[in-house]
Amino acid sequence: MPKVGMEPIRRQQLIHATMAAIDEVGLADTTVMRIARHAGVSAGIISHYFGGKDGLLEATMRQILHDLGDAVAARRRSLEDTSARAHLGAIIDGNFDRSQVTGAVAKTWLAFWASSMHKPRLARLQQVNHRRLHSNLCHQFRRLMPRDDAHRAAAGLAAVIDGLWLRGALTPGELDADKASRLAHTALDQLLAGHEIAALAPGNA
Repeated sequence: MPKVGMEPIRRQQLIHATMAAIDEVGLADTTVMRIARHAGVSAGIISHYFGGKDGLLEATMRQILHDLGDAVAARRRSLEDTSARAHLGAIIDGNFDRSQVTGAVAKTWLAFWASSMHKPRLARLQQVNHRRLHSNLCHQFRRLMPRDDAHRAAAGLAAVIDGLWLRGALTPGELDADKASRLAHTALDQLLAGHEIAALAPGNA
């Protein structure tokens, strides 16, 4: 976590510089000096407030995750239809929000996932992200089906969202968020239809 005292504008400047450097050369070749040049600050400022590249990557991902939460929340607040299906759709669309799919952000996500396998602080942050998505999905599925089924459906839809995002991010060119979102909505409809069929089967009525 960055130390207290940094001006919010300067903090945002460094976060954007981190994403720009990762977009330019990848995380392995991103150095504190390169980030400092992008931000127009001294490397000493980064070391003082963030402790180095890992601390700045963590702060950058916290900002991206904050933006993700805002994107999902904004879509859910704007719903006129308050059904579980509508909320699940809003969660899908929020995960493919523009703030999550641009080239620099996508590359930062990929760098974060790779680093989280080796860095405990980043691993904890990834777990928070994983639990938040699962919990949000499960809460809505629970309105439609029994608890165990809701957990399975949430795990399945989360895997679809992550898989579509990852496949899109690794495809040359910018991730096609609209296409990915449509495919995730189709998967959701299939999950719900499958549950309805199972519920009508003999012995479940």
